[in-house]
Amino acid sequence: MTALLLPGHDLIHDGIADLARGVESVSALLVSIGAPRLRRAGLSMSPPLPAPEHRLYTVLSRADPATAHSRYNALIRRLVSFERALECAS
Repeated sequence: MTALLLPGHDLIHDGIADLARGVESVSALLVSIGAPRLRRAGLSMSPPLPAPEHRLYTVLSRADPATAHSRYNALIRRLVSFERALECAS
């Protein structure tokens, strides 16, 4: 099974592409958070952005402070789910 078939692959793929282009996006920050585990599972990517947890929360807070915490947690859950599925598929 390839990473493209796993749930959440679109978010991870976009984040890896954004990192390669030097774009700080929600996806790039999320991939930066998961970079060590994603690399161990076989994905290659550009160096992660610094302090991604804090920066992701800040970006989400600017967009909508009332829902930033729940959206942050949902994104982290998607990342962890993808990482686990990728590790199982490897």
